[in-house]
Formats: sequence, structure tokens, C-alpha cells
Amino acid sequence: MAEQTYVAGITSIVMDEKDNVATLLKDFKQGEMLTYTKKDQTYQVILNQDINFGHKVAITDIQPHEEVVKYGEVIGAATVEIPVGDHVHIHNIEGIRGRGDKKRKE
Repeated sequence: MAEQTYVAGITSIVMDEKDNVATLLKDFKQGEMLTYTKKDQTYQVILNQDINFGHKVAITDIQPHEEVVKYGEVIGAATVEIPVGDHVHIHNIEGIRGRGDKKRKE
């Protein structure tokens, strides 16, 4: 496991209390610690892989078929289990918008 490093400053966006991912505002290396605020509480996540600027990281464990929520909106569904700190991208989520066979949970 890589050494854990704290990264200071605003380094990610979590816009809504429903979000289960954070969007990165800088490149992160494996083992670096992301700090974010949600509902006026501060949380920390250690990244499991290198993740580039603009990409997403799981801030909660996301189960297969669970909706992935960014900025309060569903952006897809997990195709596999995604642990906290993992990169969330096309390799582990699928789009569900416009698919009649993948109705959104109400």
C-alpha cells in the first residue's frame, strides 16, 4: 500500500447530500487523502488508485446496480462493487438514462 499523504485546499466537489462520488479538481496519486465537506461535516478518503483531474472517486461503498449520484443527479449505475476511494468511470459504471429496461428508482 502506498504511503498516505494529505492534500491541502479545495481539491474536489461534492454538491449534494445524495452524492456518492466526489469530482476531483486536481490529479491525485494512490494513497493521497482527499478531504471533502458534505452536510457541513468534513470527511476524508484515501485514494486506492491514481485518479486524474475531472474524474470521480467513490465516497461511499457503491454496490452493483446501485445508482451513481454526482451533483445530486443519477449519472449511471455501478456494474461492480466500487469501494470507497476507488476511481469511478466507464470501467465500473454504465449509463441508464433513456433505457426503458433500467428504470430510475423513485
